[in-house]
Amino acid sequence: MRSFLKSELARAAGVSNSTFQRWLRGQREQLSQWGITSHSKLLPPIAVKWICRQYGIDEEELGFSSYH
Repeated sequence: MRSFLKSELARAAGVSNSTFQRWLRGQREQLSQWGITSHSKLLPPIAVKWICRQYGIDEEELGFSSYH
């Protein structure tokens, strides 16, 4: 498990960076619990896993195995 850039997750989701940022705007409360702001570029593993589940991004493609 590792941290990912927002741009890497946007690419994995098949959307532009601006669309991905728009998606995350609606999740500010949850993301702020992990210390993530709108200016954060690097997302910690716990946030990456949560975002993948929220938006249907294939975790295995990013290197997460099913037991994490």
